Amino acid sequence: MEEVLAYLQNCGTFYLATLDGTTPRVRPFGAVAAYEGKLYIVTNNQKKVFAQMQQHPKIEISGMYQGTWIRLEAETVLDERREARVAMMAANEKVLSSMYHVDDQLMEVFYLKNATADFCTFSGETKRITF
Repeated sequence: MEEVLAYLQNCGTFYLATLDGTTPRVRPFGAVAAYEGKLYIVTNNQKKVFAQMQQHPKIEISGMYQGTWIRLEAETVLDERREARVAMMAANEKVLSSMYHVDDQLMEVFYLKNATADFCTFSGETKRITF
């Protein structure tokens, strides 16, 4: 999981895909953190992506860094604990502090479970990590 975390942090921006009914939706994300051995992402509970992950927890993340890319499939699990939001904010203060506050009733964090990450290259090599 640490390798996946480092890769996504190096990407800066990565793309998260959800399902909206029968239509896929993709949007940029930029904050990721590790907490209690799990990989976390963050969003606003007023956004459609929040409702989509609640209704259909299977997501896919993709990002590119130095000529390689990652394809990460996982299920999202909402973590309503304040401690998880604090950990996310601490790991991404520069990015998140202008958008969220830990107790603002907007910031929501999800951890990823049953995750499979494929690190890919243009030469066709793939490295797989599950967590």
